[in-house]
Amino acid sequence: MQINNLLHVDDLKPQIERLFEYSGQKILAIENTWIPEKGTPVFTVAGTYTTRGWTEWTQGFQFGSAILQFDATGDEQFLEIGRRNTIEKMAPHVTHIGVHDHGFNNVSTYGNLRRLMREGVIPHNDNEMHFYELALKASAAVQASRWTQIKDGTGYIASFNGPHSLFSDTIRSLRVLALGHTLGAVLMGEGDVAIRLLERLLQHSQTTATYNVYYGEGRDAYDLRGRVVHESIFNTNDGNYRCPSTQQGYSPFTTWTRGLAWIITGYAEQLEFFDTLSEDDLEPYGGYGLATAHIRKAAEATADFYIENTAQDGIPYWDTGAPGLAELGDYLAVPADPFNDLEPVDSSAAAIAAQGLIRLGNYLRKHGETQAGDSYYQAGLTVAKTLFAEPYLSTSETHQGLLLHSVYHRPNGWDYVPEGRKIPCGEASMWGDYHARELAVLLWREIVGKPYLTFF
Repeated sequence: MQINNLLHVDDLKPQIERLFEYSGQKILAIENTWIPEKGTPVFTVAGTYTTRGWTEWTQGFQFGSAILQFDATGDEQFLEIGRRNTIEKMAPHVTHIGVHDHGFNNVSTYGNLRRLMREGVIPHNDNEMHFYELALKASAAVQASRWTQIKDGTGYIASFNGPHSLFSDTIRSLRVLALGHTLGAVLMGEGDVAIRLLERLLQHSQTTATYNVYYGEGRDAYDLRGRVVHESIFNTNDGNYRCPSTQQGYSPFTTWTRGLAWIITGYAEQLEFFDTLSEDDLEPYGGYGLATAHIRKAAEATADFYIENTAQDGIPYWDTGAPGLAELGDYLAVPADPFNDLEPVDSSAAAIAAQGLIRLGNYLRKHGETQAGDSYYQAGLTVAKTLFAEPYLSTSETHQGLLLHSVYHRPNGWDYVPEGRKIPCGEASMWGDYHARELAVLLWREIVGKPYLTFF
């Protein structure tokens, strides 16, 4: 991609204001028409949100979007939508033992509401705060309990696929373990053994960095620095690593770009979180430098890979090895084309990654590495500027999605292909819409001088 080093965050103000105008309309359109008994809205088909049974991992994004809309605009009808639906519908996600997505569902709802109360944006209420914090502590412990031990005695949070499966997506669910740790929660095991959530967070983080991220160190024939595999497979009988795999990417030896984006942002926000921990917190893990070394290495490698393997305007195609890319010519040297007939782009990957690039840039600048920090930060702004305008910003009153040209599961053929087209395009996803809003709130707060947006 071509980084715009002249872009300033204030330049995005009109785009962000416009985004939230359309965002509010779309949240209300879903709220007024969605039938909860159908399940959770996942992605759009011909402009209307529909469900897709796999896991209910997008409900937190649905109600979290309303909370973010309130955060940005102060319009209390959206706070009411987010708070009421969190109370009425999110409880099953707190104690869900079968998934890896507690950070998606519960931090986007209970976590955002707690954050706004701590900031004084919504009035403090002791009972309400205790409710949010109890939900987050329980969610953190339940997520940490979904554990597979590997050969070296450490382990990982298993994906919903089963105990053999380590997903890259889960790196962003570590947010809930981080919150649980700061709230003093632990996971109680057999014999009343207290299992530290920070320890599980670090072990999962290290395992992911070791097996799901590549560093150009000769691990296999396709070892490119910053490449990410969606899934790693382990033998649960002896704890040995077996092979790379993928569910939503083209192959285990190419990079599914949304998985790449989860890694970039998940690690970047963990670096920010670890800056808040005390020496006593980190002493059992070798101190700050040792605890964070793998996080920074993974974050920088994957951010560089994104920049090097994304189209000129910062929008990636759905997988870096998708076979049709070879027929698109020098596709990295020009803006991405969401209307081509060969391979879809994935705007949701861009929305997620942009936030990670900005956070990594801010982290490095805070630590005195201004040149590298500025480069990542400007890359994030470049992506945001592209996303917050047509053809990615949805401006149609008849389309319920906010961020167009998102892709869910290309190998399974789940994504809608419009009549007359050969590949998916023009549709939105609940995670893409949420992360577009979260990215916009992050930047909006910087523009207007509000506190920096974090999950913790």
